[in-house]
Amino acid sequence: MKDLFDVPVADSRPLADRMRPRDLSEITGQTHLLGDDKPLSRAIRSGRPHSMILWGPPGTGKTTLARLVASHGKAHFLTVSAVLGGVKDIREAVAEARRVRQQTGRDTLLFVDEVHRFNKAQQDAFLPFVEDGTLIFVGATTENPSFEVNNALLSRARTYVLKRLQPEDILVLLRRALADGERGLAGRVAIDDVLLARLAEAADGDGRRGLNLLEIAADLADAQGRVTDEALGEILAGGVRHFDKGGDSFYEQISALHKSVRGSAPDAALYWLCRMLDGGCDPLYIARRLVRMASEDIGNADPRGLQLALAAWDTQERLGSPEGELALAQATLYLASMPKSNAVYTAFNAAMDEVRRGVSLEVPVHLRNAPSRLMKELGYGRAYRYAHDEPDAYAAGETYFPEELGERRYYHPVDRGLEQRIAERLAHLRELDMRVRSTESGKGR
Repeated sequence: MKDLFDVPVADSRPLADRMRPRDLSEITGQTHLLGDDKPLSRAIRSGRPHSMILWGPPGTGKTTLARLVASHGKAHFLTVSAVLGGVKDIREAVAEARRVRQQTGRDTLLFVDEVHRFNKAQQDAFLPFVEDGTLIFVGATTENPSFEVNNALLSRARTYVLKRLQPEDILVLLRRALADGERGLAGRVAIDDVLLARLAEAADGDGRRGLNLLEIAADLADAQGRVTDEALGEILAGGVRHFDKGGDSFYEQISALHKSVRGSAPDAALYWLCRMLDGGCDPLYIARRLVRMASEDIGNADPRGLQLALAAWDTQERLGSPEGELALAQATLYLASMPKSNAVYTAFNAAMDEVRRGVSLEVPVHLRNAPSRLMKELGYGRAYRYAHDEPDAYAAGETYFPEELGERRYYHPVDRGLEQRIAERLAHLRELDMRVRSTESGKGR
């Protein structure tokens, strides 16, 4: 029987496919999963495969691992792409698995690439066949399975997290391809170590991408079969770092930007801003997030932060890229450098929580407007004290909350930036309130 990983001597497949590891020993990286004492490694070597979800970035070996699981377990290997397939393909796979079981007694491993693209109904279609052992299910995903894979399916499969490859891991792949005369490029091309290291860095953690770049370099080698610095520069020009719009990488990087601003780390914030712009993120999305940061993390400690964030948004809309992106950088650096306060954010959440939990309390009569004669006769606004007519334009002792609620404090300014002065003024006004109320209370006795 022909081995699953046998490759013809003359093979027109891409280099990355030809160099797919044929055994665990050929896999680079992922030592946290494939070390001798690791559960996944033991399961593969024992030939007793189980259902699993392989979660990791592109080019980290998810498909290869699925094939190795099938090969070591002597299982029939089937594959379905969630991008192109549907329930019909699942049913066909189940029918084939049953035929294989009846004819040979072998298990069937069904590999579902991009499993997160299947909807709930499609994912549910696997459940009975995973449950009764008809299929060994292996799903691959670049998205967090906690959010993208049904709980019922997750509970029947173990999740393994694959990590992005390091440049040294990719160098191993590239050197192996350069030395392999059967599947690789031995005798076809030469590239010096400095250029090879540049290529490994440009792969950005994606082994498949690294091998694809090496294959392109081989095609552009000079007459002596050498890859020149000029040729490599052309190949790598315009390369984009990993940034999956709407995927995990997207949310991880915007989270890093936000937390760098909140942590008053302007250089780190600028780095993450540039990473997102370089990866193709919509600059207007970043502009919206900067406005949020200005209110959530700076607030009244420096209200100019909100003004600058809005101005950066406006500049980006007016100028577009790349000119407008400098305004985003300006706003990012300003927000990261300013005193921080989440007092507005926490006050808003506290007030909103109380409103949502409470009943619809009526507006106190003295605070109601009285545009009609009837309203005036009902006493609307009668006891209202116009603040501008009071000393320091403050009606000391006045109440503005519903009577049933009493006085509340949601806003607690911090002792940084402008909020330090706000806190001092509010403390002074509360002292005036206490004096008036104390006097009124004494009169009442």
